[in-house]
Amino acid sequence: MSGSLLRWACAATVASVLAAPGPATAAAAPDPGPLPAAGSKSVATLLTDLQRLYREAEKATETYNATAEKLKKRRKTAGDLARKLAGARTSLHDSRDAAGRLAREQYQGSSNISPYLRLLLARDPQHALDQGHVIRRVAQERIATVDRLVGGEKRADDLAAQARKTLAEQTRLAERQKKNRDAVQTRLKAVEKLLASLSPDQLAELTRLEDTGMAKAQKTFMASGALSSRRAPSRAGDTALAYAVEQIGKPYVWGAEGPAAFDCSGLTSKAWEHAGEDIPRTSQEQWARLPRVPLNELRPGDLVVYFPEATHVAMYLGDGMVVQAPRPGAKVKVSPIAANPLLGAVRPDQGDTSMKDYTPPELPEGATGGDDTGYGAAGAPTG
Repeated sequence: MSGSLLRWACAATVASVLAAPGPATAAAAPDPGPLPAAGSKSVATLLTDLQRLYREAEKATETYNATAEKLKKRRKTAGDLARKLAGARTSLHDSRDAAGRLAREQYQGSSNISPYLRLLLARDPQHALDQGHVIRRVAQERIATVDRLVGGEKRADDLAAQARKTLAEQTRLAERQKKNRDAVQTRLKAVEKLLASLSPDQLAELTRLEDTGMAKAQKTFMASGALSSRRAPSRAGDTALAYAVEQIGKPYVWGAEGPAAFDCSGLTSKAWEHAGEDIPRTSQEQWARLPRVPLNELRPGDLVVYFPEATHVAMYLGDGMVVQAPRPGAKVKVSPIAANPLLGAVRPDQGDTSMKDYTPPELPEGATGGDDTGYGAAGAPTG
């Protein structure tokens, strides 16, 4: 990692003032707790605190993303129901008009003589029988008209009830989304507060310790033989990876899914959407719902998931490296696969075969430069 922490410390104080939430975001989530003065802690402990705070922020971000995704689906459902309800009410109006005509015809054509008596008194019984067929057909049409009216009323009532339920759920999700947003803001402000309290010497030592720890983790992982050989991606995986590589240099913004900025799962979901695969929006759902793949079978385009709660995700590039949107303040970049504690990997296109002729994507200059572990100028969170 470069000296981005030092730049962050200078920017954090200004950013936190400029982006302080107004009245609309005043109801903040519970504070994660007071942080002891930086001067009373060792650099190793400070690093642990920072990693914990960022992990909490990323967990809150994925919770926010999950709620936002549910809200988006609920709004679509509400729109579909509104269109269906409008159609049902139009159909019901037509059925009521038909029922009205039926009632008028029934009244105007009423008679005390039954069809059977008319048949007995008819001069031409065959003609009367033919009329009977017509009468039966008209009766069937009248029954169908009544059935449509009754069915239309029930359908309209059912759709109206579903619409009311969906609207209530939409309101509840919107309220939850605001709480999730406040939780992210609270945790990122805790990061800002801690980093802003560090001295230049502490920042320099923190950077050195962080780089050393990451390099050691990567060396251990690569020496373990977990990545047995280099594999080629599927054609869809190659397309997804190419998209992810094109985003290198764009900023991490929590809750973002492009095109100007991304969070971790926003990048991976959009990359695979670009390749024609509709995968879950959040890292936790990607881990839960996509087919698992052993680390020794990783191929470019696979998704590497981190932390026990699956709160971070990156895309495997090959040769022990990943493309990721690390954390607030960092940019989309190439990082060592062991930059964070590994949980496992998933493959969105499990059934597709690997490409026979594969050329790794060309990386832009500076793709791996600085801030490999994702600590940087987080700036202030935006809702």
